[in-house]
Amino acid sequence: MNKDPFQKYIRESEPDKRDKGYAWHTAIGLQAVDGLKTSEYLTRTAVRNIEGEISFEEANALLQSYYEENPSRDEEDRTEEADKVAARIAALLSEKAFSFTPNEYLSIHRKLFAGIYPQAGCIRDYNITKKEWVLDGATVIYGSATELRATLDYDFSEEKKFSYRNLSMDEIIHHLAIFVSRLWQIHAFGEGNTRTTAVFFIKYLRTLGFDVTNDIFAENAWYFRNALVRANYNDLKNGIHETTEFLELFLRNLLLNEDHPLHNRSLHIRGLYGISKKANIDDPKANIESAKANIKNAFTVKTASHVCQLLDGFGFQTIFGRADVQKLLDLKPTRSTELLREMAEKEIIEPVSGYGKGKYRFKQQAV
Repeated sequence: MNKDPFQKYIRESEPDKRDKGYAWHTAIGLQAVDGLKTSEYLTRTAVRNIEGEISFEEANALLQSYYEENPSRDEEDRTEEADKVAARIAALLSEKAFSFTPNEYLSIHRKLFAGIYPQAGCIRDYNITKKEWVLDGATVIYGSATELRATLDYDFSEEKKFSYRNLSMDEIIHHLAIFVSRLWQIHAFGEGNTRTTAVFFIKYLRTLGFDVTNDIFAENAWYFRNALVRANYNDLKNGIHETTEFLELFLRNLLLNEDHPLHNRSLHIRGLYGISKKANIDDPKANIESAKANIKNAFTVKTASHVCQLLDGFGFQTIFGRADVQKLLDLKPTRSTELLREMAEKEIIEPVSGYGKGKYRFKQQAV
């Protein structure tokens, strides 16, 4: 199947196909915020929906049947979650109905994660921390479990009272960045906060008159999450301050069709995500060990293990491709391709020309 079958629909002159193409493209791309990948089966199902062969309800029913007949035996395999949530996001983004209320926010979480997370649609009753790659393993301070509903109500109330009248577009972008970053920082749920916030925010932006039908969310979902993290993190003793500058770049591309580079490495708290100041450039072994700490924060446990094995095997100089990954890790071709794509998306590896198609090496300045 075409590597990106949705682009032709996004460029369609027929509104229904264009809107559905955008919804599916965004829905699938948003799974990257949790490091998830959807299946080829979902892509085929999405195309059938866009072409008008099946409804969203039928698409969801097909997915349910597919996974009942093909259950995964790998506990760490979250493809089923990615497929089902993507289909639900696409359906929600295709609906015009929306209410700017905390209950709508909770309802979106319930609709996305019912049958996937036990507490779908419920505010968490425990405190959480999450190690962040962009923070070198540190965590954002999330909302206190005892104050979540009150904080949600307050933020919604303040936004409802806010007037955008007579503001410049720069001021509007800045305010929207503050609003969405504060909403996300509450982290009202145990899991699924970023995907819920993204869907809610897209629908809210439409009520403000923004089109939001480009591919910015689809192609830069992980950047969006990292930008939210940076908007909510302070480490004053090390000169790090919360900032919405990265989120504002994202929003300018999303809402104004500007073309600012959105590189995850630029969000890292060490500045342009480069070689650790403590690393010795003359000591490759030290650099590799330093790199592994970052890799473990950027991927799931199983994927991080694979990436670290590759780094041990290839180092920073060896050029490798899919066949090399298969041989070293004993993976199937499909999984080897997915792993290379994940590493490239997170800018852990870089493509190398002159050695044939699909060749890479690890980036010292990225790991």
